[in-house]
Amino acid sequence: MKTLAPLCLILLAGCGSSAKTDPAPTPRVLVSLQKIERGQAPEWLTAYGSAAPAISGSQTVSVPQPGQVSRLAVTPGSIVRAGQLLAVFTTDPSSVSTYQQAVTALSTAQKQRTTTAQLLTQQLATRDQLTQADKAVSDAQAAIGALQRSGAGQPTRALSAPFAGIVTTVSVAQGDRTQPGAPIMTIARTGSIVATVGLDPVQASRVRVGQQARIARLNGGPSIPGRVIRIDGVLNLKTRLIDIDLSFPAGALLPNEALRGEIAVGVVNGWVVPHRAVVAANGPPRIFQQVNGKARAVKVNLLLPGDQVDVVEGGIDPNRRLIVDGAYQVDDGAPVRSSAR
Repeated sequence: MKTLAPLCLILLAGCGSSAKTDPAPTPRVLVSLQKIERGQAPEWLTAYGSAAPAISGSQTVSVPQPGQVSRLAVTPGSIVRAGQLLAVFTTDPSSVSTYQQAVTALSTAQKQRTTTAQLLTQQLATRDQLTQADKAVSDAQAAIGALQRSGAGQPTRALSAPFAGIVTTVSVAQGDRTQPGAPIMTIARTGSIVATVGLDPVQASRVRVGQQARIARLNGGPSIPGRVIRIDGVLNLKTRLIDIDLSFPAGALLPNEALRGEIAVGVVNGWVVPHRAVVAANGPPRIFQQVNGKARAVKVNLLLPGDQVDVVEGGIDPNRRLIVDGAYQVDDGAPVRSSAR
C-alpha cells in the first residue's frame, strides 16, 4: 500500500499538467458570404439645390393699365385651377376716361362719314373728303379696339388663372396701386416644377441633357427618379456654379423644397461588391475571401465608392466567396464560420 500511494500522486500530477497545457479553442467570427461577380455601376455626380418652376413653365399675371389691386383671392403656394379667380383689379379712372373719349371719337367719326357721304351724293363734297372720313372711322375703331384688348374699358376686372398650377409669388398687397405692366403674381404650371442644382463647371462639363438622375429630400425619404433637361451655359452669379434642371414626376416635390440631386455621368466596370464588404480602416482598401475556413485579405483599388455597392479591382479569385457581414471583425488568416448565401 505504501508503494502505491506515491505512484498515484505521480499519475494525478501528470493528469493535472496535461489539462493545463491543452490549447484553448480559437474563436471563429460569424460572417456572411456571397458569390463575387464582375459588372458595372453608374458613376454619380452629387449636387444640391431646390425645386423651382421651369423657365418655360411659369407665367406672370399683370395688367397693361394703371390701377389698384382691390382684392387678392390667393396667397403664395395656393394651388389653382384654370379660370379660378386670382384677384380683382380696379382700373385707374384716367384709363377709363381715355376709353370713353375713344368711344366718343369713333361715334363722331362715323357721323362725319355719314354726312360726307350724303354731301357727295349732292355733289357738295369730294371723294377725297369721303376717303378721309373713312380713314378717320378706321383709326377710331383701331384705337378703341386696342384699348378694349388692354382692358381700359373695364372699370373693374377679374384676373383669373390662365392654367392649372401653383401660385409661386405674389408681388403686391391688397390695396396696392400698380403701374402698367407691373407684375402682380406668378403662377407655375402644374408639372412644370423642376429640381435646379448647382455643379462646379469642371463637373458640369460631364453632364448632358437626357442623362439619368435621382433626387432626394435633405430630410430623408426614398429617391425620386429624374432626368437632365437643361444645362446653363453661364455661372449663377450668386452661387458661382452651373445651374442644371432635373425633371421628376409631377407633384413629387413642392416649390422651394431643398434637395440633393445625383446625375449618372457614366459607368465603371470591375468587381461589384457590397459597400460594407470593403474594409478601408487601418491600411489600404481590401476585401476578404473565405479560404479553407479562414479569411484571406485581398488588396483592391477602389474604382467607384457608393452607398450600397462599390466597384473595385484587384487580385480577386472569382471561385472563392466574398465575406460581407463581419468583414470589419476579421484579420488576414482569422478562422471564420459562415452563413453562405
